Amino acid sequence: MFRKLFGRNSDSDAVHDLYGCIINQAREKDFYNRLSVPDSLDGRFDMITLHMFLVLRRLKTEGDVTAEFSQKLFDLMFTDMDLSLREMGVGDVGVGKRVKAMVQGFYGRVSAYEDAVTKEGADLGSALERNLYGTVEVSQKTLAEMKDYVLKQDQHLQKQDVFDIMSGRVNFII
Repeated sequence: MFRKLFGRNSDSDAVHDLYGCIINQAREKDFYNRLSVPDSLDGRFDMITLHMFLVLRRLKTEGDVTAEFSQKLFDLMFTDMDLSLREMGVGDVGVGKRVKAMVQGFYGRVSAYEDAVTKEGADLGSALERNLYGTVEVSQKTLAEMKDYVLKQDQHLQKQDVFDIMSGRVNFII
């Protein structure tokens, strides 16, 4: 679907393929059924943001080699958010404001997750509770499971070849 909208070339195909992998992982039913992530527009945005953070974190370890690719991935995410809002019937004036709020929310979450993961999860539970579970109450057991998932996923992604990722191939665990 994304390729039809944004043209085709090997670089954009890889960005679209990787974004598709992120979306598919964020939609895993286990997050919503077992791990109590709200199955709502906000909950799904938060799951996409979480997985985008993890992939961008991995790409960032390679510095300039991945910078342009990372930017294209980010741009695609928010182009998709813009299109999704329009499909839901949000008017032109409202789309810009909502996308701006989503970008700010994205950066806030990424900053909180980066700080927490860098500290080996010391504050990750709090960051997840505040962001991912901000609209619902979550048990400490479920929060601990999600925290464990994020840390394991981060370690798993760090072991993957960056050129495979930049080819649109990423392997998530669950």
